[in-house]
Amino acid sequence: MTKTLIRDAIVVTMDDTIGDLTTGSILIEDDRILEVAPHIDVSEEVRVIDGAGRIAMPGFVNAHIHTWQTGLRGVAADWTISEYLRAMHAGLAGYFRPDDIRIANHFGALNQISSGTTTLADWCHNNPTPDHTDAAIDGLVASGIRAVFLHGSPKPDPKPGQKHFSELPMPVAEVRRLREGRLSDDEALVTMGLAILGPQMSVWEVCEADFRLAKDMGLVASMHVSGKFLTPDGFERLADLDLLGPHINIVHGNILNDDLLKLLVDRGVSFTLTPEVELQMGFGDPLTTQLRKAGGRISLGSDIESSMTGDMFSVTRVALQAARHCDNLVSLAEKGTCPDSITVPSREALQWATIDGARMLGLDHRIGSLTPGKKADIVLLDCGRLNMFPVVDPVPAILFHAGIANVDTVLIDGRIRKWDGQLVGAPARTQRDALQQSGRRIWQEFRANAGR
Repeated sequence: MTKTLIRDAIVVTMDDTIGDLTTGSILIEDDRILEVAPHIDVSEEVRVIDGAGRIAMPGFVNAHIHTWQTGLRGVAADWTISEYLRAMHAGLAGYFRPDDIRIANHFGALNQISSGTTTLADWCHNNPTPDHTDAAIDGLVASGIRAVFLHGSPKPDPKPGQKHFSELPMPVAEVRRLREGRLSDDEALVTMGLAILGPQMSVWEVCEADFRLAKDMGLVASMHVSGKFLTPDGFERLADLDLLGPHINIVHGNILNDDLLKLLVDRGVSFTLTPEVELQMGFGDPLTTQLRKAGGRISLGSDIESSMTGDMFSVTRVALQAARHCDNLVSLAEKGTCPDSITVPSREALQWATIDGARMLGLDHRIGSLTPGKKADIVLLDCGRLNMFPVVDPVPAILFHAGIANVDTVLIDGRIRKWDGQLVGAPARTQRDALQQSGRRIWQEFRANAGR
């Protein structure tokens, strides 16, 4: 057994029973946290990490990211949702080979680690063959990140004689191959969930089949809700069949009315918001205010690697300020003045990006807070840098001043993945070149065949 002691750090635990420690230590044994206290005496030999001048916090949980798009960064920066769906899913996605998926997932996950994220929900909906799926998982495993691989389905235009993707349920045999094979261990770093179409993007028969599959297999099932429903009464019918619950996750949801939102919240459905994408692509105001009033569970994701930054500092800050802005507009409209006090506290937003993200994935018993017994997924931020110094209150310091440059050390499952500001096992130049060549080839082939 290997023990590690992080000592003399500012500790933000995100555990209400422990609270924050102005100066504290964290004792780790192998992959788990043993103790969190102001001072820890250890008689036996341990590896010591000096936390002085550092904030220790649980790693971010990126609850919604399309990691497979990493090689196409920037191409979707000026797209609306309709342009994105046409160009990405009906176009660019079709030019990905399995190795393109593998290297994109590998680099995308490494970037998440470097940015202070220790867990991601990889929403993979470009896996037309088992080889693509296996390559996506290979990329995640190679990075060393903790991930839930959400098995999705491609969305190309149908060829003559083919069904539209909205009429195609999840491939049960393929899901079982993974669930009974390489993704059978729920204690592994990479585990399994489903990225389903849901009532917006599928006909009723497909919707029911996918929800039943998720419930029968005990898997988290996530879906986009951002536009007109193919099955308008889908959620109501699913509720009648007892197919909703905490394992169901809705991404975006901006268009949901209060009655439907109450139905979903009452059944424990979780919500993942990606406000930066939602603001760009015309989804409407983020759902934050309505969800908070309804008592809903909120998590956050960076979403589209081809458009937005993947770092959760930026994601959380935008989400928090967008929520405050929406509340301010309501107050201005109703009273003619801004609210008397801030409506969304900083700590709540940090919860969205840590423990609430873990809860969305069904992993809050393992990760999301610095709690004895949980996995040692820990980030140390260098708060001696000019952009963070001095630290008066660590939570605002994290959300409003910190950034990727402050991510000094990252532990996942007790293993050091970033040390002294440098990734452990950073990709070689040949790997970087391969990612660049992959993105360029896909983009060039797409443009050539689109006649541009």
